[in-house]
Amino acid sequence: MLIKKAYQYLFYKFYKMSDAAPSKWWSEGKASMAIGVLEIWTIISILIYYKILIDPSSNIMGTIIVWFVIITGVTITDYFIFHYKNKWKSIISEFDQLSKRKNIIGSWVVFGIVLLIIGNFIFSFYCLDRQARKDQVGPYAPEVVAKERREDSLQKAYQIENLKKIYGEDNKK
Repeated sequence: MLIKKAYQYLFYKFYKMSDAAPSKWWSEGKASMAIGVLEIWTIISILIYYKILIDPSSNIMGTIIVWFVIITGVTITDYFIFHYKNKWKSIISEFDQLSKRKNIIGSWVVFGIVLLIIGNFIFSFYCLDRQARKDQVGPYAPEVVAKERREDSLQKAYQIENLKKIYGEDNKK
């Protein structure tokens, strides 16, 4: 019940933020989309942590079908919590009746939750990068690194040749 109330208050804050924007077009949709993005970022973070801590051989991106199921699940959940029978209107009116003090505290809690989700999302990619460096996979695989070094050395050689042509040192032989 507490999680549902927190979820609803998050929706309320996003609704009020998008309602205060210059364009008041479809504020509840923008609020739902913002919450959906945060939910998907949380799911991606969990999948990354699963890959790092439990099963390094797993494919975190999965298949299109898996992501279709995840996004459909998030959308259906949001629909039944906020939009089914216009529940969002009662949520807005319920939280509009809160005192100014509770509203300010709730705003800071929502801000903290959003920052936590964003920070966790970024940190999970940092952990994934560290694991890739450690395992020498992806862009840190030995063959990829060797290929980049070859390309870099060829590019430097071309630059040196061009500089010799510019300064006329290629004719001094």
